[in-house]
Amino acid sequence: MNVTPLGTIGYMFAALAFVYGIRQLGSPATARNGNRVAAGGMLLALFVTELLLGAHNYAFIIPTMLVAAGVGASVSRSVQMTAMPQMVAMFNGMGAGAAMFVGVGDFRDLTSIGNLAPTESITILLSCLIGSLSFTGSGVAFAKLQELMTGRPITYPLQKELNAGLLAAIIAVGIVIVAMGHGIGLVILFIALALVLGVTFVLPVGGADMPVIISLLNSFTGTAAAMTGFVLGNNVLIVAGALVGASGAILTTLMSKAMNRSLANVLFGAFGSVQAGAGAPGTEGGTVRSTTVEDVAALLAFAGQVVIAPGYGLAVARAQHDVKELADQLEKHGVTVKYAIHPVAGRMPGHMNVLLAEANVPYPQLREMDDINPEFNRTDVVLVIGANDVVNPAARNQPGSPIYGMPILNVDEAKTVVVLKRSMATGFAGIDNPLFYEPNTLMLFGDARDSLQSLVAEIKREYPV
Repeated sequence: MNVTPLGTIGYMFAALAFVYGIRQLGSPATARNGNRVAAGGMLLALFVTELLLGAHNYAFIIPTMLVAAGVGASVSRSVQMTAMPQMVAMFNGMGAGAAMFVGVGDFRDLTSIGNLAPTESITILLSCLIGSLSFTGSGVAFAKLQELMTGRPITYPLQKELNAGLLAAIIAVGIVIVAMGHGIGLVILFIALALVLGVTFVLPVGGADMPVIISLLNSFTGTAAAMTGFVLGNNVLIVAGALVGASGAILTTLMSKAMNRSLANVLFGAFGSVQAGAGAPGTEGGTVRSTTVEDVAALLAFAGQVVIAPGYGLAVARAQHDVKELADQLEKHGVTVKYAIHPVAGRMPGHMNVLLAEANVPYPQLREMDDINPEFNRTDVVLVIGANDVVNPAARNQPGSPIYGMPILNVDEAKTVVVLKRSMATGFAGIDNPLFYEPNTLMLFGDARDSLQSLVAEIKREYPV
């Protein structure tokens, strides 16, 4: 693609918009504006690209863009917050698939006029490899999150050896393609092997590790987009892909660190393969103390500080607006309310932040794990809503536990812990939680939304301001 000086300037402003937009994503207070700026940059990049391609392409590209934009806007506005991780996985896969198809198309077009140079072949093959792997990997992640298949790790004998063999075959076919400089049939075989590897790569990853794998696949998709930029000679695509790839890689590292596990352990450790209901030391024969809405309402109304620890169950119950209403009622009674946000709570990075932002929870009330943990020992009541593994003290004091060493919210240090939960079922890690049997823990069973609405009604009725 021949880029004019005006096109270069347009791409430069688009790239600056991407950089600024990603920078603003670092804070919940500015994230929405960051998304708008980055989207504006992408719109500018598309506009400049259209001008550079020429009017003879408009009839093909513009209608496709309009239809795709309409579908994307409709899906994004209608998707429930519980399904946001699935949507991210789907969009990841679509971007990766696009990179794969662009690579195949360019390989066919370029080899029709002669053999490719090794550097051209390698660039195209990297785009196809990463795009293919992320395409099917994102599909498996979507199926696990949507519960179309089990969220538990799927393992089988010689799984690692099979993956290593697939990777070796991919490399071997790639070497032959680079040496020949042509061979569309071999490229199709190369992609087919990469598609299979994407499936076998994600199958052994358990649901508890989905936040990490989504972040990793996002990094793969960005890298594939950057490779596609090299294939097309498009600088803004290189910049955008590199930004997404680098930020996804950094986030993946941070998420792994938040779980006190290496990325290799996340990918190959089959975390979550423990059978549901597996006992944790100290839970056998423990006593669960069930409570009532009336008792919890009294505890909350007369507390000095209440910390709310949300988890995926809050999203499932669609109770974010109800928890905000409860917090508003408590603040009318002079109660200080804060939210404890664990880095891997929910099914994707930042899931709880987005969920609570939708309910207009003030950003200063959202406290990250390292900030809120020192406050639990002077907190009157912790309200755990739909969280399980991220508040499990076995991670801190039971060396035999599968989650031992994972940083958690130290909610058990509070004076009273109230857990809103449907049943005693385990979380995604598949292990029991000793917190539920602690003497300072009360269990309020039922749907989180119904329980929260009942608490709000009880406080309004029995403790009017």
